[in-house]
Amino acid sequence: RSSLQKQQSLPVRPIIPLVARISDQNASGAPPMTVREKSRLDKFKQLLASPNTDLEELRKHSWSGIPREVRPITWRLLSGYLPANKERRELVLKRKREEYFGFIEQYYHSRTDEHYKDTYRQIHIDIPRTNPLIPLFQQPAVQEVFERILFIWAIRHPASGYVQGINDLVTPFFVVFLSEFVTEDVENFDVAALPLETQRNIEADSFWCMSKLLDGIQDNYTFAQPGIQNKVKALEELVSRIDVDIHNHFKKYEVEYLQFAFRWMNNLLMRELPLRCTIRLWDTYQAEAEGFSHFHLYVCAAFLIEWRREILCMVDFQSLLMLLQNLPTIHWGNEEVGLLLAEAYRLKYMFADAPSHYKR
Repeated sequence: RSSLQKQQSLPVRPIIPLVARISDQNASGAPPMTVREKSRLDKFKQLLASPNTDLEELRKHSWSGIPREVRPITWRLLSGYLPANKERRELVLKRKREEYFGFIEQYYHSRTDEHYKDTYRQIHIDIPRTNPLIPLFQQPAVQEVFERILFIWAIRHPASGYVQGINDLVTPFFVVFLSEFVTEDVENFDVAALPLETQRNIEADSFWCMSKLLDGIQDNYTFAQPGIQNKVKALEELVSRIDVDIHNHFKKYEVEYLQFAFRWMNNLLMRELPLRCTIRLWDTYQAEAEGFSHFHLYVCAAFLIEWRREILCMVDFQSLLMLLQNLPTIHWGNEEVGLLLAEAYRLKYMFADAPSHYKR
């Protein structure tokens, strides 16, 4: 009884949608679109409707965020999953979706084989930990989708296999492709209510787009994760040039960049930001050449500098690490992400081509 009273007296968690803040994402019930938003949406629709979508133009417009209504199709195009030629799209989608379910038929039963047992077990353990605060991802139907996607990816990529962290990378695609069929609150939506074919299409598209993303950063997940080790070193080098105070502060209190930035690289900042912010961030990553592999470094540097004041206030190892592993971004939305990206772009412009900067 006392534990019940205790539960009742606990403060209620503020209800901020983790997937999309209404004011940010123009979901149903959002304030009417501004004239500027309307003309941006029209520009996207025009680009997408042309017989051959100009991908360069699409990237240019996507850099500063993609309107919610056209995000699913734009992401499919920018990730290289769909062809620019409008006439071929239906055919490609049909073929790729069938191919994915062919893999399921061919391989999924082998998850209990001796050879793959450990891989499947690890995936099975990690999935309930993926976005534990969002009800959508606690649904058995959704967890099964993630298990299939990750298992098939792992056995088709034996060089890396499944590594913890890859599970997070499915979620933005899944939410974006689901949002095509859900006008209300995505994070509480019951996926089992959708027609089976729709569920299957969302699953296959999430698999292929995640695979395209991982193709560009696969050395992050091969043995000993050399890609991540190199990116953390590059971040340290970059911060030592941009903000020597932070760099020396870390040195003084013996904070190693690996202790906080390994996760930033491994999960592409997904554990540091609400999902709605990751989705907005990925609009830009997909619009930027080598967004996930190269531009992400500058975003991490800008993200670190964002907390400069708080970092310099912490005067012991313990509190510094506590801060860096729990940065207060729960109220962030599109505006904060936009400022972060602008700063990252500025840093890239200043440092990427400087001869004394790290070699790519």
